[in-house]
Amino acid sequence: MAEDGRRLGERLASCRRLAGMSQQELAERSGLTVRTIGNLERGRARWPHPDTVRRLADALELRGEVREEFMASVGSRPARRAATAAPACGGEPSPGPGASLPVPRQLPSAVRHFTGRKAELDFLACLLDAGGARDGGTVVISAIGGTAGVGKTALAIHWAHQVADRFPDGQLYVNLRGFDPSGSPVAPAEAIRGFLDALAVPPERIPPGADAQASLYRGLLADKRILIVADNAHDEAQVRPLLPASPASLVIITSRSQLVGLAAADGARLLTLDLLPHDEAVQLLTARIGGDRAAAEPDAVGEITRLCACLPLALAVAAARAAARPGISLTALAGELRDADGRLDVLDAGEAAASVAAVFSWSCRQLSANAARMFRLLGLHPGPDISVRAAASLAAANEPQVRQLLRELARACLITEHAPGRYAFHDLLRAYAAAQARQCDSQPDRDAAIGRALDHYLHTAARAALLLRPGREAVSLARPRPGAAPERLADHQQALAWFNAEHQVLVAVVTLAGDLAADSHAWQLPCAMTDYLYRRGYPHEGLTMLARAVAAATRLDDALGQAMSLRALGNACANTGDYDQARADLERCLPLYQRLGNRTGQALAHQGLSRLAELQGRPADALGHAEQALRLYQATGDQPGQARVLNGVAWCHALLGHYQRARGFSEQSLALIAELGGCDFEYNARDTLGYVELHLGDPARAIAHFEVALGLCRDRGDRYSEAEILTHVGDARHAAGDLPQARQAWRQALAIYDDIHHPGADQVRTTLISAGDSLADAENS
Repeated sequence: MAEDGRRLGERLASCRRLAGMSQQELAERSGLTVRTIGNLERGRARWPHPDTVRRLADALELRGEVREEFMASVGSRPARRAATAAPACGGEPSPGPGASLPVPRQLPSAVRHFTGRKAELDFLACLLDAGGARDGGTVVISAIGGTAGVGKTALAIHWAHQVADRFPDGQLYVNLRGFDPSGSPVAPAEAIRGFLDALAVPPERIPPGADAQASLYRGLLADKRILIVADNAHDEAQVRPLLPASPASLVIITSRSQLVGLAAADGARLLTLDLLPHDEAVQLLTARIGGDRAAAEPDAVGEITRLCACLPLALAVAAARAAARPGISLTALAGELRDADGRLDVLDAGEAAASVAAVFSWSCRQLSANAARMFRLLGLHPGPDISVRAAASLAAANEPQVRQLLRELARACLITEHAPGRYAFHDLLRAYAAAQARQCDSQPDRDAAIGRALDHYLHTAARAALLLRPGREAVSLARPRPGAAPERLADHQQALAWFNAEHQVLVAVVTLAGDLAADSHAWQLPCAMTDYLYRRGYPHEGLTMLARAVAAATRLDDALGQAMSLRALGNACANTGDYDQARADLERCLPLYQRLGNRTGQALAHQGLSRLAELQGRPADALGHAEQALRLYQATGDQPGQARVLNGVAWCHALLGHYQRARGFSEQSLALIAELGGCDFEYNARDTLGYVELHLGDPARAIAHFEVALGLCRDRGDRYSEAEILTHVGDARHAAGDLPQARQAWRQALAIYDDIHHPGADQVRTTLISAGDSLADAENS
């Protein structure tokens, strides 16, 4: 092994010398420490982390075969059995506590032109070397505080990249938006859900409750060595749920608050950033504008630094201003700063927003008229980021033109393209843009822009909802305002991708619609999101928005809006186990549908009440509601609705022990499904008929139906239903006297239930133990 380390070190040193770099230069370019480079070249680190190898290859600018050879020779290591072992029952291994997880790499790009902060970097290094991340104990927490624009995030990200190789299980990052101008910080549950997505936890494995999701998050990180960066925190309460229990992990928090409570109760080490020392601030400005240009006007560089109060954000914007006008002297730029009457006083007093606004104004003066208008309108947009097409609706402009305007703003460092086709900006820039809109654009113009944005999201969401579930209850929308350009979604996959990308934007839009009393949007948009939120595992988020939807529809005195919102809210309450509220909401919506003469809505309400009664263990009541829904669908001639409810009636009869009646209704459902050319719920009907045949004493016929249902279910990717059907397959095999095959089916069901953290696992495990399955017995003990 020592020989391997020496050989790898020689290879790295050879590549570095060929590139003409010192260890210091390679460290700076790769974002690693000089110490790490030295250890690698001396053979002290036998198997560097793949991310470290990639960064070295990038810094050395290796290409083609040379890069491949370097990656193979320096980055190869013996395969670890734990990482390559196949799961026992097929499919993906369950990433429970201690299991192999995908390695997240969420850190934003390394900070360019980072300068100074040696004392702070040394503090963080000592914290890592001396703390629990190395020696065990409690998780190491560092909270970096300071005023806006002082460089808290830059320091955290720069240092995180330096030590990333010491956290082989990955790095997680979240912007908590604690001081966002919208006044809506990221909720801890939302941040945890984002981390679960980064850890590649399947949506069906994520439990509905915030506490349960937090528990899953902590369990996944147990015994892991992960670096977590929680940026722009509002207070201790926002951060505390994100802290892992793993003593090998490290959490870096940035905030404009001091977070003293986190130090007192959780042992966080506080690091408060002051303004840069003058010489370091000069170095930062020099690095950004170029050494030759700075050397030609040293006095101007010193004056600009002083006028910017050595605040990194102000220095960065001033440097961008200079770079955008290479023909204008730095002395002239210093004169502009000097003439910004009254604005710099706020900067000197520590109120960063006003002084930074002055610096932003210099950049905006260089924009074309259309780009300046686009910038102002972006300040009116409520979400954390925006797509090109949504920006086109906001501006009532065509998409190619808006794309060019957004690129112009990005070049001026006023926005960033943080993902392909999606743009965002810092909260201070957002506040400045909104202020400029209020100053430069009339109230009617601002209202029209916001209205177009609301129409954009509502009409796109309505289209996406129909693509996700074609048979959903339709609602007639008002035509979009002139200039609004909803997305052109073609299929289910595009609809799901759009909802995923716009999820947080839509939440903010719903809030904005309510705040502006845009009540049609405030009830219609949440109703359009219900299927997506249910499928992706955001039931509590749906509760909040649907409660607002009911209030908005009530303000409008819109009976259909109230009925639809109440029905959706009732179903959401049932999904979260609030059965009393679910029943109240569903019973409130039913008379509204009746007064409207809307029989489809009445049928849907009865379906919701039927499912609620089943969940509460009231099969007779469930049957009564299902039969009423069936009569309503028959009256309207809705054949897909009839097919679905016929299966529901069959299932209720089966729960009541009326197996002959259940068989008849189930066969009717399947016949109608066949007449319609197939429906997406056919596997449910097949499963019902198999269940009935099993209880009528024909396990062979039951197995045949279950196998068909299983194939259809797997095609849909419905893992919960797959586990249910596999359980029924096991029951049928057992009834047929084939105990080995029964155990195999139950084990497969148990694996899925365990993988998605479903309580059905307990019953299947008990069944296996009763059948003499020693493996299940051992797992249970």
